[in-house]
Amino acid sequence: MQRMFVVLLVAISFALSGNSVSAQQSDVGIVHFANSGTQAAQASFLRGLAQLHNFEYADAAAYFRKSQEIDPGFAMAYWGEAMTYNHPLWFEQNPNAAQAALNRLASTPEARAAKAGTLREREYLHAVEILYGDGTKEDRDVRYSNAMAALHLKYPDDVDAAAFYALSLMGTCDNGREIPTYMRALAILEDLFYANPNHPGVAHYLIHATDDPVHAPLGLHAAREYSRIAPSAAHAQHMTSHIFIAMGMWDDVVKANESATEVTNRQMATMKMPPRMCGHYNFWLEYGYLQQGRVKNARAVLDSCRQTAERTDPSRGAAQLDPDNSALGSFAEMRTRYLIDTDDWSGDIAKLKFPDHGGAPAKITFDFGTGYAAVSRNDLQAARAALHDLQDARRSLAASTKNDASFTQRVTILDSELQAMIVAAEGNLAEAVESVRGLAPTESAMPFEFGPPFVELPAYELLGDLLLRAEKAAQARDAFQTALQRTPERTACLSGLARAETASGDTEAGRQIESRLHQIWHAADHVSSNHP
Repeated sequence: MQRMFVVLLVAISFALSGNSVSAQQSDVGIVHFANSGTQAAQASFLRGLAQLHNFEYADAAAYFRKSQEIDPGFAMAYWGEAMTYNHPLWFEQNPNAAQAALNRLASTPEARAAKAGTLREREYLHAVEILYGDGTKEDRDVRYSNAMAALHLKYPDDVDAAAFYALSLMGTCDNGREIPTYMRALAILEDLFYANPNHPGVAHYLIHATDDPVHAPLGLHAAREYSRIAPSAAHAQHMTSHIFIAMGMWDDVVKANESATEVTNRQMATMKMPPRMCGHYNFWLEYGYLQQGRVKNARAVLDSCRQTAERTDPSRGAAQLDPDNSALGSFAEMRTRYLIDTDDWSGDIAKLKFPDHGGAPAKITFDFGTGYAAVSRNDLQAARAALHDLQDARRSLAASTKNDASFTQRVTILDSELQAMIVAAEGNLAEAVESVRGLAPTESAMPFEFGPPFVELPAYELLGDLLLRAEKAAQARDAFQTALQRTPERTACLSGLARAETASGDTEAGRQIESRLHQIWHAADHVSSNHP
């Protein structure tokens, strides 16, 4: 007889044999999913599903494989593993690994469908077959989303179908965040969140739908709850900071990423592996510390990543565009952020040389930081050398980067900004102002990238600084205000705005902004000399 189970995952733990199931307080979230697997396979399947929603993909795949071992004919366990190889919001997909997982169930889509225990399970399988079937990734993403829309329409009470549909919508935005599409996803998720307050996917995807400065307040409640929903998922702890950083809530940004790194390193310790010193959570943590004025803490994070990057096998991701995929890329990004957001322009960090084994994307970031520090200390010879190196690295970029429009625009902006800073230092301030004035709208037109500024030195922030030097305080005030729309409560922007308000004659407005800055810096060990 076909068995149907509606199982509540309240962090399910299971005996080493995998044959017994017990319910305990959740540590990865609560999911309900009717399915035809054996009772013995439920614990691992449901934990895998929760971790899939948490984007803890490797852990989720391991639990789905455990479920397959317990119940080899359980079709949804293979579906779940295949789903872990699609990372829609990271624009990553591994069709070969997914197909291998599905092939362990059966060798053809028809044979796999025949093993599904219910019509609903066949429809889930049909959707994943589309995801990894014929056509370009962009085409498959759209057709998969349409299949999930149909599944959601047919089973309106299926929370996971609704959540995966909302996620699939955002996954169709291959050219970056498209606000109307993200708002369609939000419309699905908002009611779900209040009806399912402990579901990890609903809270997680709602945060993704709203993690830009305009919409972030709509995700604040979910951000407050998500860390509680899944305390053992490092990504859940970090994910809350997507909202906090979009609202300039620096204490919360730091707390979230401290928690994420702690969870990660506890897990690394259980596997007898060293702590993770580079990557997404560490970079965001460093940036949060810098905004708080906690430069010693930021330097400690930077130094730890540097040690990892220097001993990393150069064949492992050194040329990746995303610094999260490369220890050296993470270090280059952290170093540049440190040089921009402190006045330590002549110290040992500024003097570092780029490792010979590094790839062009990381080198561009590194060279920009070197050039910025050199201009800031008025070493124009070193600044010109850094610009030359940046432009050499830009020319050597792999052909695979040509389709990444945002990356290409970012590199163009960094190149032009460094040129403008050198021109200004040479005494041609008006020329530099006009150059950056023409550049800034390009950045504003780019799709918003969540997190620390995607263009390391926001163009309107640089424009504001140049306009202040040109004694055009009112125009500088407008530039800083525009910059703050994209980087709320960024302290360098607030500092510039305070100086611009004061120089424009509105000393009270300047004092109010200074008061905001001092609140942000309540735990500071260092405040840049550029700050009021």
